[in-house]
Amino acid sequence: MQKSFVFAALAVTLAACSPAPQTAPEQKAAAAPAAAPAVPAPANVLGLEGLGDLRLGQAPPATWSERGAQVSDECRTVTSPDHPGVYAIVTDGKVQRVTVGQRSDVKLAEGIGVGATENQVRQWFGGFRDEPHKYEDKPAKYLTAPNAGSGAPALRFEIGANGKVSLIHVGLAPVLEYVEGCA
Repeated sequence: MQKSFVFAALAVTLAACSPAPQTAPEQKAAAAPAAAPAVPAPANVLGLEGLGDLRLGQAPPATWSERGAQVSDECRTVTSPDHPGVYAIVTDGKVQRVTVGQRSDVKLAEGIGVGATENQVRQWFGGFRDEPHKYEDKPAKYLTAPNAGSGAPALRFEIGANGKVSLIHVGLAPVLEYVEGCA
């Protein structure tokens, strides 16, 4: 009897240590994927959370500072020498919008950057709403995420008269849709 007990205990122990049985490919596809660990985005990739250590809803890092004249005390713009052509709008001490402009090599994870065509933008962001541009004639326009104004970070593209992206904004309403920096 003692041998039976030892063999049974050994069998249970080995079963616990053995790899899980393989599932059929169709069963694997239906299983929920394991959550990947959060990996910070590269410093030159713009996302809905911001750009590198410049994060929406947070104070700008020390590498970002005010340069030049400011429009008001309530709304400030900051830049960093590490990101030419990029600026952020800060209200109440927190980043509300990040804007990528002409001199920048910053892109979205999808590869869209300043100079991309409107068609390239629409391939990735087909549901964005068209709005007339405030300062340029058609075909210039704004393409804005449908969730803009929901309280969540959103994306907005400025398409120039040449049909190409001239600015990319990621931010929170209402600052996302400001057309003159802090105005």
